[in-house]
Amino acid sequence: MRTAIGFGGPASGKRRDWDSQVDFLREADRLGVDILWSAEAWGMDGVSTLAYVAAVTERCQLGTGILQISARAPVMTAMTALSLAAMTGDRFILGLGVSGPQVVEGLHGVRFGDPLGRLRETVDICRQAFAGEKIDYDGRHHVLPLPGGQGKSLRLAQPANDSIEIWLATLGPKSLRYTGEAADGWVGVCFVPSHPEVTWGQVVEGAAAAGRPPGSVACQAGGAVEFGDDLEDLIEPRRPGIAFTLGAMGSATANFYNDAYRRAGFEDECRHVQRLWLDGDRAAAAAAVPDRLITETNFLGSHEDVTAQVRAYRDAGVDVLRLQPEGPTAADRLDTLAAMIDIVQAVNAETPDGKH
Repeated sequence: MRTAIGFGGPASGKRRDWDSQVDFLREADRLGVDILWSAEAWGMDGVSTLAYVAAVTERCQLGTGILQISARAPVMTAMTALSLAAMTGDRFILGLGVSGPQVVEGLHGVRFGDPLGRLRETVDICRQAFAGEKIDYDGRHHVLPLPGGQGKSLRLAQPANDSIEIWLATLGPKSLRYTGEAADGWVGVCFVPSHPEVTWGQVVEGAAAAGRPPGSVACQAGGAVEFGDDLEDLIEPRRPGIAFTLGAMGSATANFYNDAYRRAGFEDECRHVQRLWLDGDRAAAAAAVPDRLITETNFLGSHEDVTAQVRAYRDAGVDVLRLQPEGPTAADRLDTLAAMIDIVQAVNAETPDGKH
């Protein structure tokens, strides 16, 4: 397994702490993290930040995790990817996702209908551009050149680069199978290692149906990392965040995160938490989050507990372990990250019987 961490997100930019974030990311690169992902929600964007990080790191891959497809025209996304690949010495990964109706319609003014269709078209057009072809596309959402106008089919001036990897953040069964059909990697969320079939299993089925050999698509999943002897003390602070995901990440009728966790065996619990959240009782919603949902989707407890969880993710098919190291200071978070990298390397070195 490789390791990855992310930066950015909904609250990014509020504290004007960019310099300290960069120091952390530079040190993570030195420690041996394999991929750094830039988030893009409704805070900092996922492109300018990644370009900056590219200039101060040396070895890790750099991915957009993820760019919202509704925020950019597909050709602009392709131009950006080609530019970042050139700037980083081909360390760049293009991570794409559809986001959700509240962001897409609220911020970008684009109807959310047929998100998978729009994702397919974006990937198709990016692949055309990466291959150095003239951009010529006749889709439901994108028609290039624009009919009835003065435009003509154009080829980008940048050199072709069809080695750029495209990773997709998908959650619904159809979009997961499409990921297996068309992508180089899955930016996994809502992954529960005891039930990989509801997420990663769909990706594997999509790849097989498309005739792709095993291993064609990388699987990334993970969670927060915190060491300690009192597991309940580690679980408790995470309840509000999970409650927010189950109750607020989407509308009452379209919460893809809630849907995914329900399919992974938490049907009644997820519905209950969502109902409490939508009723305005956030404290009760947080209290109703089941312990097992938190412990299965994070790396919490003693060194032995965390090592066992890393093995569970490995055995469930995860190739890239995405980590969110916790701690009160940057130094503490780096210590946690370093310890976790050591654990992953030790698990990687194990023989099939679990021994070194």
